[in-house]
Amino acid sequence: MIAISEITKLAVRSLFRNKTRSVLTMLGIIIGVSAVILLVSIGQGLQNYITEQFESLGSNIVVVLPGRVGGGSGEGFNPAAAPNFTGSKLTLSYVDKLARLGSPIVAVGAGIELPSGISYLGKSKYTTVGGLTAEYQKMRNLTTSQGRMITDADNRVGRNVVNLGQTLVDKLFNGGNPLGKEVTIGSQKFQVVGILSKVGGGGFGVDINDFAVIPLSAAQKIYGQKTVQVIGVQASDKESILQVKNMVKKELGKSLKEDDFSVVDQGSLVETINQILGVVTLALGGIAAISLIVGGVGIMNIMLVSVTERTREIGLRKAVGAKPQDILIQFLIEAVILSLGGGMIGVIIGGVGAWGINHFITTSVTWWSVILAFGVSAVIGIVFGVAPARRAAKLNPIEALKYE
Repeated sequence: MIAISEITKLAVRSLFRNKTRSVLTMLGIIIGVSAVILLVSIGQGLQNYITEQFESLGSNIVVVLPGRVGGGSGEGFNPAAAPNFTGSKLTLSYVDKLARLGSPIVAVGAGIELPSGISYLGKSKYTTVGGLTAEYQKMRNLTTSQGRMITDADNRVGRNVVNLGQTLVDKLFNGGNPLGKEVTIGSQKFQVVGILSKVGGGGFGVDINDFAVIPLSAAQKIYGQKTVQVIGVQASDKESILQVKNMVKKELGKSLKEDDFSVVDQGSLVETINQILGVVTLALGGIAAISLIVGGVGIMNIMLVSVTERTREIGLRKAVGAKPQDILIQFLIEAVILSLGGGMIGVIIGGVGAWGINHFITTSVTWWSVILAFGVSAVIGIVFGVAPARRAAKLNPIEALKYE
C-alpha cells in the first residue's frame, strides 16, 4: 500500500490540475455553510435582542396581561395563546386595588401602546405612542435627556403633554429643540415637555428611539379606550416575585374570570421566549443545511464524472502496482479536501456576511453553528465521496487501459 502522504499529494495535484471544476464542486458546500452561519446568526441575534428588551423593563417585575396567555391566570406562557389586547378587561381601578395591597409590592403601573401618526408643521411620522402612568415609565426605565417626564398630575387631569424619542425629534424638528412646541397626535395638540434619553441601537428594523409617551388618561381619551393593555407590578426583591404573583392572582380573581387575565413574571417570560426562538434558530439552521446536502450531491456527481474522465489514468496506476484501496483512499481524500475547503471558505463568507448584516439588523455568530456547519461539510465529503471512490477502485485495469 502506498503511503498516505504520497496519496494525499497525488489527490492535491489532481484537484489543482482541474482548478475550475474543483471550485465549482466546492460551490455547493460554500453556499450551504455560509447560509447555515448567516441564518443561525440572524436567529441568535433576534433572540439576544428580544431578551435585552425584556430585561430593560426593569427588575423584579410581574406583568398582568389581558386574556388567557398559556395556562390562564398566569400559569406559564404559551405563544399559541397571545394576549387579548383588543378584548382587555383590565382597567385603572385594578391598578389602584393592587397598589393598596402593600408590601412586598412597591409599585404598580399600567399602559397601552398603539401605532399612530404624529405631525408638526406639515412634517409627519408614523410611530408608536405609549400612554403610560408615571410608575410604569419608571418600570420601563424611561428617562429624559431634556425637559421632564410625564407625572402623576398629568395623568390625573389628562393633560395633553408628550415626551418624544430622539428619532421623532430628528424627523419632525430636524434635531432642533422641540420643548414647548405643540405636535398633533390623532386630532389633538400635545405640548412637548421632554425628550426621551437615547437608547442604544435596536435591531431587525426596530428603532426603539422612535417612540412617544403621553399620559395614559390622554391616550385613553384620544383612542376611545377605557381599558389598559398591561399592568406592571414591581416586587421589593427577586425572592418576593412568587408571593407577588399569588397576591395579584388572588386580588384580580375576585372580580375577573380565570380567562380574563394572566400573570407572568419577567424571568419565566424571557426564558420561554428564548426557548421558542431557540427552536426557530435551529429550524433556520436546518433549512440552510439542506443546501449542504445539495452540495454533497454535487461533489458526488463531479467525482463520478472525474472517475470516467480518468479511467485510463486509473488503469495505468493499477497496472504499475497501485492497489484498489490506494485508488479508493485517493478519491476519498479528494472529496474530503473539496468539502473541507468549501467549508472553510463558507465559514469565512458566513462570518463576514453576518458582520456586514449586523450594521442593519442584530446578528450573533455562535460557535456551535460554525462547528456544526464545518463538521457536516466534512462528513458530507466522506459520505458522498464513497460511491465515486468505490467505483474507481473496482475498475478493471485492462478494461480501463482500453477506455477511450
